[in-house]
Amino acid sequence: MTDATPEPGLAAPVAPSPTGESAPVPAAPPKTEEQYRPVDDAERAQIADAMPSHDDRTPLARAVAEDARKRITLSGRSVPRPDRTRVLTVANQKGGVGKTTTTVNIAAALAQAGSSVLVIDLDPQGNASTALGIEHHAEVPSVYDVLVEGTAIEDVVQRCPDVPNLLCVPATIDLAGAEIELVSLVARETRLQKAVEAFVRARTESGDRIDYVLVDCPPSLGLLTVNAFVAATEVFIPIQCEYYALEGLSQLLKNIELIRNHLNRRLHVSTILLTMYDGRTRLSAQVADEVREHFPGQTLRATVPRSVRISEAPSHGQTVMTYDPNSSGALSYLEAAVELAERGIGAGQDEQSIEETA
Repeated sequence: MTDATPEPGLAAPVAPSPTGESAPVPAAPPKTEEQYRPVDDAERAQIADAMPSHDDRTPLARAVAEDARKRITLSGRSVPRPDRTRVLTVANQKGGVGKTTTTVNIAAALAQAGSSVLVIDLDPQGNASTALGIEHHAEVPSVYDVLVEGTAIEDVVQRCPDVPNLLCVPATIDLAGAEIELVSLVARETRLQKAVEAFVRARTESGDRIDYVLVDCPPSLGLLTVNAFVAATEVFIPIQCEYYALEGLSQLLKNIELIRNHLNRRLHVSTILLTMYDGRTRLSAQVADEVREHFPGQTLRATVPRSVRISEAPSHGQTVMTYDPNSSGALSYLEAAVELAERGIGAGQDEQSIEETA
């Protein structure tokens, strides 16, 4: 018995007919050019709006539907590039609010969407370097060399192995002693600023401009954080949706105002992101409402939920954007990154860019 060769235009294998005989299955027609056409943002929004809604009686279904909407409207989307390099310091003197997690995931989301991003790890713990898969043991050139030795950023920067367009200046354990060593140095508050300005200017002149610089600060208000505030034009504050997170916010704002008055007139709070949001609790909703009431123009619409995937990702040397890009945490950070990028377009046109002031 020989194998039957399918006729031209017919696909194998053949399907049995109701009578027991084999009937050929027609091949699927080739896709037209219209079917291959990419879906634009307006069509994505129409598809998302057409999805059925759910009320408070079905919280799980509502969460699943919300993630599906985000996946449709955000996945594979590019973001507009700013007209100048934006330098943001991610700061909050309270620990455990998601500063490092926010820094690396917003940076990865922006880079995946086509922006060029530099992360400066200014926390001696080096957690941002770990999450980005960057080597940061004691012998590695790091941000300590930039601050204390005056080394140029281009001599210590490393490329993230998982995300194109994402660079990182790592932090090593040497940075733990930098607070003491900086005290006796000349212009101790502006050392990071000068290094960042030189790096941004060099990249701009070479035609490979950096779009975003994100500085991950330690949970304190010492000289490292002061250097970050002086180097930046914007402050990005992650706020955990817990009562204690609000207590230290007023002190942080006072310190930002001091820096603005004496060291950096361009510094301002541009972005607030609510993290570890739990929609099942009234406390999260109350904290979110209070923050939005006091900072309506700065607080992002996007919120980041508590997520096991976000917590797991650093143990694999990754951000959640590469570890599980379809998880609720990754979609929330992607939504926040898109909002951050869109808010920056046309904002601060009266501000001088780093290239102009360097």
